[in-house]
Amino acid sequence: MQEKIQSFTDLNAWKEAHKLALLVYRLTSDFPISEKYSLIDQMRRAAVSISSNIAEGFSRQSNKEKLQFYYTAKGSLTELQNQLLLSQDIGYIKKDIFNKIAEQTVVVGKLLTGLIKAIKSRS
Repeated sequence: MQEKIQSFTDLNAWKEAHKLALLVYRLTSDFPISEKYSLIDQMRRAAVSISSNIAEGFSRQSNKEKLQFYYTAKGSLTELQNQLLLSQDIGYIKKDIFNKIAEQTVVVGKLLTGLIKAIKSRS
């Protein structure tokens, strides 16, 4: 029997999004200092936005509100994926590191899609 989800931290989507944010913070700490207020800041904000919107959506009462936050999280995920591609193309990320983080973005995306489908099926 599955345990009841009592907090946003119980959601697999949040757990994996949190892991992704930690990966992004570690990754961007090696970026050139000239990117501190541009790409580093944007990537970190997008990564944090994913787990933050999952958390905020969890606390909302209506399914419509929940979906709004989960869709915003998906938007932030797509933004981060774009920034990761740009970072790789510029030469800030090696292929193996990029692949690891890209895989994590796919995991988060699938879990978010599952969360959205579950909410929609309740409506």
